[in-house]
Parts: sequence; structure tokens; C-alpha cells
Amino acid sequence: MPIGKVKWYDSEKGFGFLATEDGQEVFLHASALPAGTTDVKVGTRMEFGVAAGRKGAQALSARILDAAPSVAKATRKPAEDMAPIVEDLIKLLDGMSQSFRKGKYPDKDKGAKVAALLRKVADDLDA
Repeated sequence: MPIGKVKWYDSEKGFGFLATEDGQEVFLHASALPAGTTDVKVGTRMEFGVAAGRKGAQALSARILDAAPSVAKATRKPAEDMAPIVEDLIKLLDGMSQSFRKGKYPDKDKGAKVAALLRKVADDLDA
């Protein structure tokens, strides 16, 4: 079975192209993806069967060998750097909880800043 990398793939349209190791382009339809897979990233290595389609080579029953590396994981902070951030966030939220216990919301500016900080930390954790 030939091996290639995803050249591009559009999950909305349901197709894309693979580039084989010998430089051939092979059409990749969503139906050829492994069960439960709806999208593949550029650079993902795949093994697949090939059939002659109406407009050229077409991939059949593709199997993902190596997923493309995640840019988010490559750029996220190291775990050692996240520990003090999370600890400071806990202290900040604990301080805000005192205000809530007194029946008051924090002022709008502080609330917006804390919300933005929570989103940023969540993005780092979710990467």
C-alpha cells in the first residue's frame, strides 16, 4: 500500500489530496478516512489503497500513520511555567469569592480582566 502526506483537506467539502512519496497526487474523499475521522491536518502521513477514479488516482480505505504535529502543543508553555500561573489564578479567584460571599460582584473592569485571564489559561491547558 502506498504512503503519502495530506497535501490539503477541506472538511466542509469532504475531500482533499494526498501527495505520495513519489510525487503523485491522489484524491482523498471523506469516505476513505478511518471510521470516526472527519478531518485530517496538512502533513498527516497516511497509508491508503489506490483505485482509478474518473479524474485520476483516488485513495481507498486510508489509515493514519502519523498525525501532523500540533502547533498549539509546540507553542504552549512548559508545565513548570504553568504551575505558578495556576497558583496565582487560584489566589485571584479565591479573593473574588470573598466578594461573592458578601453578595457583590467584582467591578466590571476587574471581572473582564479575570475572564480574559481565565480564557488564556484555558487555551494553554486545552492545547
